[in-house]
Amino acid sequence: MLKELLKRDYVILDGAMGTNLFMKGLTSGECPESWNIDNPKKIFEIHESFVNAGSDIIVTNTFGGNQFRLKLHQLESKVKELNYSGAQIARKSAGKKVFIAGSIGPSGEILEPLGNLKYELAVKAFGEQSLALAEGGVDMLWLETFSDIKELQAALEGSMQTGLPIVATMSFDTVGKTMMGVSPNEFVSFMEKQHNVFAYGANCGLGFDELLQTVGQMQNAGGKNVVAKSNLGIPVFHNGLIKYNTTEKSLLDYAVKARNMGALFIGGCCGTEAKHIKKVKEILKASPYEYLKYKQSNSLNRENKKPKRRRRNKIDTKKV
Repeated sequence: MLKELLKRDYVILDGAMGTNLFMKGLTSGECPESWNIDNPKKIFEIHESFVNAGSDIIVTNTFGGNQFRLKLHQLESKVKELNYSGAQIARKSAGKKVFIAGSIGPSGEILEPLGNLKYELAVKAFGEQSLALAEGGVDMLWLETFSDIKELQAALEGSMQTGLPIVATMSFDTVGKTMMGVSPNEFVSFMEKQHNVFAYGANCGLGFDELLQTVGQMQNAGGKNVVAKSNLGIPVFHNGLIKYNTTEKSLLDYAVKARNMGALFIGGCCGTEAKHIKKVKEILKASPYEYLKYKQSNSLNRENKKPKRRRRNKIDTKKV
């Protein structure tokens, strides 16, 4: 069934879980995953809103469901329960035509040698989370917002225990690279060597333009089944609330350009509500596909290229 998605012109993803949780009453510092047990109805309503908006895939409320992040809320003993419940809620809201992706975010720790987390412990933690999601009934695992290739490798290794298809995305926001210095080209090269990977791409970041730049670089690097899940612009505080400085035109332009540049899976990240996903689906349905070749800017070329050494002119001593 999942392979049928790869035959489509585009696949509609969902939007932001966190943004919608805050709109439902989640408070700062509260554990989002705890709502899978404490407020399952509200999680169901968020999923249902995206299903009704036209999402083909919805992502579970389990982004921080690993033992390291849950330990911050004294919930590390409930990894299985919280992830299983998150998968079950999504499954009940999806119906028969919508696929469920089990969200797995970074550990929140830094791996050795830069940090203290051992690679083997990271693999074990991601494995524990992925197995609980699989038991809960997800169709695939969705590894998202990673910045370190080594940690992503640990997440992939842990997730492969389930035998489920895997989607992986990194967040590119620092001069076109992840926080840990990974470029889109390096990411594509890395992902093409992995097994059981269904799709890969970018999420979060700084906004539409930056994410389109990343999609374009993945296109040029030979990326396949690319995911585009951009933030809804840059967040700003307004009357005590977080707002996103974007327009509907920018949202629609992003969706069409991402599709035309080769992204197959298109949705939104921070700030994206069901109403935005509905607009994305409508514009993609109405806009014919026109291949768009990405041309890397000169400034970005200079940023990513290593400086060339100047050659010294050889002196012909016979003429001196």
